[in-house]
Amino acid sequence: MKISTRGRYATRMLLDLAQHSQGGFVALKDIAERQGISKKYLEQIIPLLRKAGVLRTNRGFQGGYMLSRPPAAISVGEILRITEGSLAPVACLEEESGNCARSPFCPTLPVWEGLQRVITEYLDGISLADLMANAAQGDDYMI
Repeated sequence: MKISTRGRYATRMLLDLAQHSQGGFVALKDIAERQGISKKYLEQIIPLLRKAGVLRTNRGFQGGYMLSRPPAAISVGEILRITEGSLAPVACLEEESGNCARSPFCPTLPVWEGLQRVITEYLDGISLADLMANAAQGDDYMI
């Protein structure tokens, strides 16, 4: 499993919104400047986040973007599932692929299921609020 630029940028964008919204909408150009991400690239990510109910938009004067829920209610795992589609480490565990014909007798399946469980628990256990707290403390990583 490799997290794409889309997943990483979506996480950075939503974290930026959590840090800078102060109850109002934030202009996309401001997010793009702070994060060093192309505004056009962020515009491609926005529909995914809006459709998933993570992002609110407002057009016109003082328009922009804001989180639709508190930062504590949005996990990194949710963001990555929205942008990446699946966190499954192998194709046979992806919901779209259906069950593998070998799964009833596959000796390696428990390894992949365990890895998926660890990945899911870890990423679902980190919220935008946690990332904000780490940034405020100057932490470079999550434990």
